[in-house]
Formats: sequence, C-alpha cells, structure tokens
Amino acid sequence: NAKAVVPAQLPFSDIDLCIIIGNMLDNALEACSKLENQSERFIRLYIDILKQNLYISVTNSSSQKSRLNSYASTKGSNSHGFGLIRIDKTAQKYGGYVNRQNEAGVFACEVMLPLK
Repeated sequence: NAKAVVPAQLPFSDIDLCIIIGNMLDNALEACSKLENQSERFIRLYIDILKQNLYISVTNSSSQKSRLNSYASTKGSNSHGFGLIRIDKTAQKYGGYVNRQNEAGVFACEVMLPLK
C-alpha cells in the first residue's frame, strides 16, 4: 500500500532520497519475508508534506520485537546491514529526524526532512 505526495523541487539530492526510501523498503521486505503466514505480510509507504518537512513513513509486519535502539538486519550469516546507519546519516546531513517504533508484529520507521 503506497501513497506519495512529493514536491517537484527538493532541497536534497535524488540519491539521498533513494538511500532513505530504498533502505526503508529493503528492510521492510526483509522483515516481511521472515513471516511464514503470507496473509500477515504488509508494507505501507506514506510520503507527504508535514509542517514544512518531507515526511516519509514505512510500516510493515514483523515476526519479532526488537529491543529499543538495537535494530540490526542480517544480510548474511556473518554480517549486518548498514541500511539503518545510512538512513540516520542521510537524515542528519539535512538536519532531519528519524524515529523507529516496534510493537508486537509491527515495525515503523519515520523520517522527517526539512524542506527549507
């Protein structure tokens, strides 16, 4: 499920926007793929303008509840993904904000990027 309202001109690069959205969606796909019951899988992408910020939200089903501040995605048996770090650093580059929330069966990541 996706809804996006994006201004034609943005004060940040297309590459940085792709880093944020691409990693958020990649992590959501990975989490959903771990669910055995396909009917429980969902991903919601929402992008809009909120209080002079570009608001990006990805909410997805998840098989487990992560401990606060210890989100790690495994991209192989011996390594961890760097997507969350890249999201954080890219948002920080523009004075943005990242919020992650995890409840039983649901994970949400929100990014706010100032449009001014």
